[in-house]
Amino acid sequence: MSDNEPPAAPSPIILRGSSGGAQLGETFYEQVGGHETFQRLVDEFYRGVADDPVLKPMYPEEDLGPAAERLRMFLEQYWGGPGTYSEQRGHPRLRMRHVPFTVNPDARDRWLHHMRVAIDTLTLPPLQDATLWAYLDRAAHAMVNTFDE
Repeated sequence: MSDNEPPAAPSPIILRGSSGGAQLGETFYEQVGGHETFQRLVDEFYRGVADDPVLKPMYPEEDLGPAAERLRMFLEQYWGGPGTYSEQRGHPRLRMRHVPFTVNPDARDRWLHHMRVAIDTLTLPPLQDATLWAYLDRAAHAMVNTFDE
């Protein structure tokens, strides 16, 4: 691979019957409704962020649209959808990308609150709801980079 080639997109999460075995059903992305579901999730999430006095200032663009698009592409790719995020932005490197921002427990909890509200609007089946929430909860906790106010 040359220095000018973008890194390959990570493989989607696919459940298999055994190591290297046949795929067991659809990807999570397909199970929850694909692009439309992730678009609705992100749109609802950023409606909450737009009015949040702690989170909104963390977004450099006045318009939250670019941030929403990046989050949607990331989530779609993570859950087995198109690899557009990596094609356009490279490896996600979530912790590195969040270093410039003060992500303390208050910011994390606000982020999780808006995400929980957004997930609840999707009315996913219980297993998919719990699976999505567990990942987002772990990811939000992993992004905390300070305990300062």
